[in-house]
Amino acid sequence: MDIGQVRFDLLQQVVDGGMEMVRRGLTVGTWGNISVRDSETGLIYIKPSGMPYETITPEDIVVMNRDKEIVWGKRKPSIEYGLHISIMNIRQDINAVIHTHPIYSSAFAVTLQEIPGISEDFVQIVGDKVICAEYSLPGTPELAANVAKAIGERNAVLIPNHGTVCIGSDVEGALKICHVVEKTAQIYILAKSIGTPHVISDEDIAAMQYFARNEYGQDK
Repeated sequence: MDIGQVRFDLLQQVVDGGMEMVRRGLTVGTWGNISVRDSETGLIYIKPSGMPYETITPEDIVVMNRDKEIVWGKRKPSIEYGLHISIMNIRQDINAVIHTHPIYSSAFAVTLQEIPGISEDFVQIVGDKVICAEYSLPGTPELAANVAKAIGERNAVLIPNHGTVCIGSDVEGALKICHVVEKTAQIYILAKSIGTPHVISDEDIAAMQYFARNEYGQDK
């Protein structure tokens, strides 16, 4: 693949998205990863393996195809490249995947508990709940398959004893999902300490999701 075919804006989105993950406290060190898909070519731009976010430049980003082959880049891709590509292969509406190691949602992941729908923003853009995928070792094809299966039609999933995966139509949307999932996990833990959290009904979840998709925001 010629350098002229590489989209610099997508290389930069991966760099900037990684820095935003660190700024928001969603990961530490070199852990976690982020990818962006070019909706026109289907190529996937992904963070390099084991590099601190603060040191990554656009030239360090790795470009791969849907068959998990490297088509451009001098670095090794994140060990979770299979997870990113597997999700994008089954969710054509998704062009960004962010894997984080946050505090509160990871508490659910290590106790194998789902995050229920207790807040309106959560049920509108994430789903009725966030469940745990089946456990597998990091970087394995089994983990990639388990996460892709568990995420289903929702926009986030927990990886047992590991972290969280959030997805969106673009990096900004995926980061929003990360924030709302982590906020909801924190609220639920705090609410449990003072009482019994109220879970929103399936009927009200459906109504709010319809509103978010069809009525919220400005007319286009």
